[in-house]
Amino acid sequence: MTRIHPPSHVDVLIAGGGPVGGALALMLADAGLSVAVAEARSAPGQDARALALAYASRVALDRLGTWPAQAATAIHTVHVSQQDGFGRVKLDRADLDLPALGYVMPYHALASCIHQRLLATDATRSGVHYLPGTAVTRLNSLDGYAAVELTQAGSPALVTARLVVLADGGRLLGEAGIAQHTEPYDQLALVAEVVADRPHHAVAYERFAHDGPIALLPIADAADQAAGAGRYAVVWTRPASDPLNIAALDDAAFLAALQARVGERAGLLLAAGPRASFPLALRWAEAHHGRRIAVVGNAAQTLHPVAGQGFNLGLRDAEALARMIRAVPPGEIGSSAMLERYEASRRRDSVTTIGFTDGLIRLFNCRAAPIRHARGAGLVAIGQIDPLRRGFAQRMVFGTR
Repeated sequence: MTRIHPPSHVDVLIAGGGPVGGALALMLADAGLSVAVAEARSAPGQDARALALAYASRVALDRLGTWPAQAATAIHTVHVSQQDGFGRVKLDRADLDLPALGYVMPYHALASCIHQRLLATDATRSGVHYLPGTAVTRLNSLDGYAAVELTQAGSPALVTARLVVLADGGRLLGEAGIAQHTEPYDQLALVAEVVADRPHHAVAYERFAHDGPIALLPIADAADQAAGAGRYAVVWTRPASDPLNIAALDDAAFLAALQARVGERAGLLLAAGPRASFPLALRWAEAHHGRRIAVVGNAAQTLHPVAGQGFNLGLRDAEALARMIRAVPPGEIGSSAMLERYEASRRRDSVTTIGFTDGLIRLFNCRAAPIRHARGAGLVAIGQIDPLRRGFAQRMVFGTR
């Protein structure tokens, strides 16, 4: 790999060049600022996860020229229900008069698109210096600037910045003096792809089963469509000590267990792809900023995947921070006043989205009959009362404003 020498001083240094950090850099391009993006990986990994992107996220990414349209599958309707319980909600794009509520996209497709866009960015014209294969190994925040030690191909370099943005999943929060809280869910997320015997018609399903929520997210596949079938990305939340040992079941047993929980609204499940699982926990930074530090994306909060809000919330972090940076003179970038405004702008959306996602898990984990009936009544109310349904859809697509 050809070594890319970083500048010795920048206005903004972004630690982490994934989809959120990379998007933030592109939001700052051509603003007359110097921006460096340090990404430890030389290229995006082959991450098999599917991202659920709200329509608002598509608009933001499209504006940056980083929307890989061929990899996106539109979601027109979201169907929410609970196993062996009454009540359901159908959110439809018509509720908000949008072309789609959201989209399903492989993480790798979006990460690769942003990576290629950054590689093609002319630092001389845009001010953005992309440094793939460069790790942030040390961070020291001072009153007037932050000093960052980078390592690239074993060689260290020191860069100073008016502002350092942590978009690296929280690895550097401790060095920034920002506490991170972790609350394990004692759950695993099992991910796979399945094929059903009928087209998905751009419908996503959220099923709250007795032993964990299940999301079926539509995936466009020309061969499946030609055969009259539908493909879904499955995100199935399981207990950490899984009594069914779902990950080890053969395909027939796996499909039978999944079918028993989701019913036949999506059709009969015919085939399953490889499965993978990862542990789930709620993590959140105590603050969105520190001295000369701003925090975005998974460094600010890592959510349960039940509502598909994690990336969308992180991208809204990046949009808000980019607005704050562009609104002040270069000399005020990273100042306490600017960072306090950023913190205030993100507090409500972050707290509300974390609370909503965490509350869903706790509400639907309770199997007591009175709670189950109350859940059903709530689903009926949201499904039948137009302002409630539209408000729920609005929050899912645009967050809390």
